Amino acid sequence: MPKAHKPRNGSTQFWPRSRAKKVLPRIRSWASGNKAKPLGFVGYKAGMTHLMVVDNRAKSATKGEEIFMPATIIECPPITVVGASFYKTHSRGIRKISSVYTANLAKSMAKTIQIPKKQKTLDDVKEFDDLRLIISSIPTKEAKKPRLIEIALGGSKEDKFAYAKEMLGKDLAISEVFDKGNSLDVHGITKGKGFQGTVKRYGVPIRQHKAEKTKRGIGNLGAWTPKRVHFTICQPGKMGYHMRTEYNKQLIKIGENGADVNQKGGITKYGEVKNTYLLLKGSVMGARKTAMVLTHSIRPNKKMTKEAPEVAYIHQ
Repeated sequence: MPKAHKPRNGSTQFWPRSRAKKVLPRIRSWASGNKAKPLGFVGYKAGMTHLMVVDNRAKSATKGEEIFMPATIIECPPITVVGASFYKTHSRGIRKISSVYTANLAKSMAKTIQIPKKQKTLDDVKEFDDLRLIISSIPTKEAKKPRLIEIALGGSKEDKFAYAKEMLGKDLAISEVFDKGNSLDVHGITKGKGFQGTVKRYGVPIRQHKAEKTKRGIGNLGAWTPKRVHFTICQPGKMGYHMRTEYNKQLIKIGENGADVNQKGGITKYGEVKNTYLLLKGSVMGARKTAMVLTHSIRPNKKMTKEAPEVAYIHQ
């Protein structure tokens, strides 16, 4: 019988295993768009449900029949465009040159940013290569303290500037950003597991009952030389609360209120969905009430159907 070859019994896919610094993830790359509209939105995970949908896949054996589909409920209250950030191309990428905020900022924004005494306007910035919206969550609808994040825009430089000038200080709805059937990337923070051992953290095997010292641990810390512990050696430590991205989640439905998905007494550990919500196919990372950023897919799956399947039943 051949010898099993398992050089790494555990995941070394992500390194370093650093915990997230902020509640909202940082987006490094954005998909390109031809229309002048935001390429992302902020939502809050409410929980999961299951659907019965009419299969619309062309080569499926169950085409036209009702099939089971797990789905995630993400509540998406309106967000406010509070400003715009201007960028200029640099030898090492892009660099922010200025940020402009709306004149009628809410008082709650003082908890998040330092409001300058002399406010600039969008027309004061003459030379720039890129522009992004500074959006804020509405405190009265999801939290006491607003959360700020920059969202990229599609279209040309002139179209971005015109859109930012039109939307500055106004609210933005999820229906203005995404359509039913779109493929989305979900950026969020995973569940925090606290301090964990090597068996749960890396999946190393539990040692036999005759082993010395410990059962739920590794056998040694590596070779004598070099005289140091290599980074690939599995050791206990904090686990979870990492920033992760899940690609190509199909948007099944955009609901106006939570009447279709609310359970009796509210969703467990979340409450009632009162704002516009999304139904995404499958599961996403994070605990309930976790804030996550939804963006257009940067590498869409060509095999995914462009039209969302018809929803016949939503479990409550």
